Amino acid sequence: MSLKVLVIPEDPTYNGAILEPLIKRMLAECGKPQAKVLVLTDPKVNGFDHACARMASIAERYAHFDFLLFLPDNDGQNRAVGLRRLEERVAQSGVRLLCCAAIEEVETWLLAGHRSKLQQDWRQVRQDVSVKENVFTPFLEQFGNRKESSGGRRRLMKEALRNYHSVTQLCPEIGDLEGRIKAGFAEIGT
Repeated sequence: MSLKVLVIPEDPTYNGAILEPLIKRMLAECGKPQAKVLVLTDPKVNGFDHACARMASIAERYAHFDFLLFLPDNDGQNRAVGLRRLEERVAQSGVRLLCCAAIEEVETWLLAGHRSKLQQDWRQVRQDVSVKENVFTPFLEQFGNRKESSGGRRRLMKEALRNYHSVTQLCPEIGDLEGRIKAGFAEIGT
């Protein structure tokens, strides 16, 4: 029986195109290359607050999945306490929800794999609460493809993942999530 993972992004179209390849690679690194990864599109959530408000119904509907991963933007907030509480509430229903806020936005995870193409110091990129507008959008205009459904995000993320370990070093929250997933395998016996 293969592992099933639901990825819950703030935006399934654009963030999903970044997160699906990332999570597939992460699971392969965890020894689960055949894992089934689904990006949540039904119900479609729109932003952090909307996703949190719908999390109980999402958990109920997708309780048959081994893991639910909520991967929102940090947006200059300290979301750790709120996300931990959300995990605890969902766990009461017997569902494994793991949350990981991207610092500062999911697009940063893609940029980490293209650091050599950026004209900025990586520390500045990581600290920019408007990294999507200030760094990612110009990067996407230069290296993306408007003809692709995700504007090139999926292809660019796959390219970024050629050096997965560098991405996890530049964005330690990804490595932390990987560790939490591995620890969860012991709980579910896989």
